[in-house]
Amino acid sequence: MSDIDIRKDGVAGRITLTRVDALNALTWDMCSAIETAIDAWADDPEIALLIIDGAGRKAFCAGGDIQEMYATGAAGDYSYGTRFWRDEYRMNAKLFRFPKPVVTLLHGFTMGGGVGVGCHGSHRIVCENSVIAMPEVSIGLVPDVGGSLILARAPGRLGEYLGLTADRMDTADAIYAGFADYFVPQTDWPTLIETLTKTGDWSAVDRAAHTPPPSRLATWQADIDAVFGGQSLADIWRAMPESLPDALVHAQKLLLRHSPLSLCATVGMIHKVRMTDTIEAALMHEFRFTSRAMERGDFIEGIRAAIIDRDKTPKWRHTSWRDVTGGDVVAMTYPVKPPLVLTGNPT
Repeated sequence: MSDIDIRKDGVAGRITLTRVDALNALTWDMCSAIETAIDAWADDPEIALLIIDGAGRKAFCAGGDIQEMYATGAAGDYSYGTRFWRDEYRMNAKLFRFPKPVVTLLHGFTMGGGVGVGCHGSHRIVCENSVIAMPEVSIGLVPDVGGSLILARAPGRLGEYLGLTADRMDTADAIYAGFADYFVPQTDWPTLIETLTKTGDWSAVDRAAHTPPPSRLATWQADIDAVFGGQSLADIWRAMPESLPDALVHAQKLLLRHSPLSLCATVGMIHKVRMTDTIEAALMHEFRFTSRAMERGDFIEGIRAAIIDRDKTPKWRHTSWRDVTGGDVVAMTYPVKPPLVLTGNPT
């Protein structure tokens, strides 16, 4: 079986991620195939909508395939990762701007690169076992694939909380935070897909939707907003009260695991993206960091600790966020040359 199955099915363009043994993690070739398909279908009168799903039981897409990035970066070749991100981000922007309804079915793990494929659609469906997260700071990156825009649009300061902690969202949390739109039990998906492919009537998604369960993050919103509104990571830590509610106990535990440099850059990035509120600006800010993350950041070490050696003890460039200077962040986030080219002008 190939890594991706792209076909026409009735009036729908179908994209199914089939790299099951790797939790449908995106390769460069998969990103290219998706881009080619959506370019062809954007103006195809036979295609009324797009349906994206993942094969297997465990994941829609657990992220990007970072094994090759690690291998090349560890050998001192940083160009592979830069080219991968340029192409992936261009595909993300095209999905976001796709002119027809995009229905995504997000079962199991949807993380990192999976968010870039699954969470820019117009009809984002989750089920009982959905788990969605932006875990990039845990491996020395920043929230990317356009995820910073979803974080910037989340209620209150939930975007800062999710981007900095890499906390995992269940079905209810994902809907509340703006990463998904509909809760449809997975047993109902085959019937819904059949209806969509036969009729092209995307309102069928509304009719299939159920009321989601209560959201944990909704109950934590006030405590999160009281702390995560600072302009810097230092502001956020200073805002922590002496007596911590459950939300902030959980937040602190997670924050201490991640790359200090990534954390400090993420705060400012989400603020900047919130001011511009476009997918192009989001991807531009993300690329400034990710394109430098192997050579100047913690990405290689983060992957080593999490994926290669699996010792879970990364040796970050900074021992604490207190050691990260403004100059360190600027060095990772100033404009890049050549600029990132998406669907319109270079950014």
